[in-house]
Amino acid sequence: MDNRLNTKHIVACHLCDALYDKPHLKQGQTAKCNRCGSTLVERKVDSINRSFYWSIAGIILLAPGILLPIIGVTLAKQYHHASLLDCVVVLIERGFFMIATLLFLFAIAVPVVRLFGAFYISFSFKYNRLKPSMLNFFRAYHHLDNWAMLNVFMLGIVVSMYKLLDDTELTINLGLFSFTLFLITSTMASTTLDQDYIWDKLEREFIDDDS
Repeated sequence: MDNRLNTKHIVACHLCDALYDKPHLKQGQTAKCNRCGSTLVERKVDSINRSFYWSIAGIILLAPGILLPIIGVTLAKQYHHASLLDCVVVLIERGFFMIATLLFLFAIAVPVVRLFGAFYISFSFKYNRLKPSMLNFFRAYHHLDNWAMLNVFMLGIVVSMYKLLDDTELTINLGLFSFTLFLITSTMASTTLDQDYIWDKLEREFIDDDS
């Protein structure tokens, strides 16, 4: 018997690992685990379209969020402002290489990769341009969820360092507003993706061909 084929018809609870026959749900329906009560499978409403349009909104906000000044600093009656990229450069110049690297990775690189990943996935499903390589791509994209909120944490560190390093007056600029919206759209583009539906679709399309 082909064990891999059988796994297409069962689903495991994410918390207690209980196994069930895979339910056939309509959009908006949710299946719960009988043992621990956690969500077993959820069919999100209009998942692909919502993720696609959230991704487009995020791509529009990407440039102003990263390039516009996010904070302004008044020191010795002189006003200075800095974008997110400027913050990375300033941290490098002051010798905070580790903080600069983490800030770039988790506040810029990871959100941008997640955003374009969500756009590519939703675009491929929306216009039916699925390829076998999408299986590996979606596995890699799924791992990025573990780093989703570190960008907010890193941004808090940057603001705190500006306050601690100098006796300054801190102001918030348009870049922070744009960057916050960018993070919201990037997160929404990811959370609106129906991962159960995507896995089911990819398995039906390509798993048998790989065997």
